[in-house]
Amino acid sequence: MSSSERSDIEAYYAQGDELGRLVAGAIGALEFERSKEIILRRLPPAPAVVADIGGGPGRYALWLAELGYEVEHRDLMPLHVEQLLASLDGAGPVRTGIRDARDLDLGDASVDSVLLLGPVYHLKRRADRVLALREAGRVVRPGGPVFVAAISRWAPRLDAVLRHRLDLSYPQLVPELFELERTGRGKPVLPGGFTAYFHRPGQLRQEVRAAGLEVADLVSVEGAAFLLGDLADRMADPDGKQVVLEAARAIERVPELVGLGPHLIATAIRRA
Repeated sequence: MSSSERSDIEAYYAQGDELGRLVAGAIGALEFERSKEIILRRLPPAPAVVADIGGGPGRYALWLAELGYEVEHRDLMPLHVEQLLASLDGAGPVRTGIRDARDLDLGDASVDSVLLLGPVYHLKRRADRVLALREAGRVVRPGGPVFVAAISRWAPRLDAVLRHRLDLSYPQLVPELFELERTGRGKPVLPGGFTAYFHRPGQLRQEVRAAGLEVADLVSVEGAAFLLGDLADRMADPDGKQVVLEAARAIERVPELVGLGPHLIATAIRRA
């Protein structure tokens, strides 16, 4: 990660919006709901030790603690560690600290599972992404699952242009999208904007395997529901929410549709 890339990431997260992102809006709530569902399919039962690496302000760490897990939370942003510490009262055994996902302060085979739900898409060099995946594989026990999130290569076009029509306000966005879709590298449209690496599904599989992990599953998280103009209303209605979740489940592994939704999650296993 170059110094300019790190500065872009710090500028984005310094705004503090990540604290409420998974609960404040319908799309974030859908991402959170589906991600928890996918993780629970293979997460070892509590009590177990889970490393939440690049865990942001700790939304998943707090959820895991409430379920009875022991959590090792690490994040590169000091603000996120501070926000988690401010939320920990009565939340169970969570340890946190500032750390780079490529160089963890956890012992070999010291945790039962790893959540890697943020770092991979903030590393624009393949070597860095594979290194972060290898570190996750190092600290997890043999047979343990590593849950790896990525952002789809087509999410910027579908969300920013098709859904929000940001091209009307920022005409430079469209030519930049062609470059992003060719290389996977996205840069902020505005100062403090989001920057990331955007994956093709097959590429995520390859990188997980390159790190010495076995791909047990790879799914689309939200599916097409993020494009719905009335998603908030549907998520607020029990029947409507069920329809949205069932649709996401129905297409989550369809090869032609896996890259349609904004997020992917690969479930990787450290070979015994």
